[in-house]
Amino acid sequence: MRALECLVAIVDQGSLTKAAAALHMTQPALSHQIAAIERELGTPVVERLPRGIRPTAAGLAAVAEARVALAAAERAVLAGRRVGTGTGGRIRIACAETLPAWVLVPVLRAWRRRHPDVELDLTEFTSADRMLEVLTGGGADVVVGPPPTVTDEHVEVLGSEEIVIVAAAEHRFAGLDAVPLAELSAEPLVHYNPGNGNGVWLDQFAAERGVVLPEPVLRTGSPRTAAQLAAAGMGVAIAPFSALTPWPGGTVRSLDPRVLREVIVVVAAPHDDLLRRFVSDLKRRGLPDSRLPHPGGPLGSSGAAGPAVVPGDACPVAADPGRTP
Repeated sequence: MRALECLVAIVDQGSLTKAAAALHMTQPALSHQIAAIERELGTPVVERLPRGIRPTAAGLAAVAEARVALAAAERAVLAGRRVGTGTGGRIRIACAETLPAWVLVPVLRAWRRRHPDVELDLTEFTSADRMLEVLTGGGADVVVGPPPTVTDEHVEVLGSEEIVIVAAAEHRFAGLDAVPLAELSAEPLVHYNPGNGNGVWLDQFAAERGVVLPEPVLRTGSPRTAAQLAAAGMGVAIAPFSALTPWPGGTVRSLDPRVLREVIVVVAAPHDDLLRRFVSDLKRRGLPDSRLPHPGGPLGSSGAAGPAVVPGDACPVAADPGRTP
């Protein structure tokens, strides 16, 4: 890049002496840079005259491209500086499809206002394991969602949300404070498509507790859709609390014992300053109300805290010991 700067300066100044002065270097050093370019090109780039220099055709062609290259290099430096100071760059976010409105919107809105030159890309998924594959494959910078089955990447915990049962308003579950998982055996089930992270988790969760789930009356790829279908009387569904946006309007009950699932952030480059700032804002914001109240509590209160849990797409979930199985 320094040699290209020298070539442009010589053509602009019209003499070696003036170009050396403009670049704050000696004339022999400048001549050395020009000689290096000529060796690289295999042809002279300037013609020495008694009074100054004259660029050759090869020199003029090289100078035209050199100006483009130098401008691009300057933009590269400025872009790096903007990212380093949090005033520019790009963050590619992969998130569970129930989380944008529930968790991300306030943070994304604040970032758009405070950092208008930072490009934010959002892609939604239905599987934590699939999100991790995209992250490790270089297709995302940050993952926000439930834990994957296993990961060696850097993980930050935002909090935990409850896994709930949704049914129609007139369903018999409306008369229960909480619903044992075994009660689902005799109910029409709104399940998830094969490969959906919630479906994989639900199948293993039930199997580990000796509960045989009924044949699904239908399947969907979206927990939000499952909750709405169940509230409309199509069956019962198990969904994360974040899927209850908008509130489904039917019967929503805790499992007995209560089941919580972590919401985490997985970061591809935890030492990247821009990503560190974004994750810090996510943690500062935290999760909104994400659990049903205990019986008698107001809707939206978080109730007694359950234990931390680390479920993945196919990992068991810890249950709240405060309830009797």
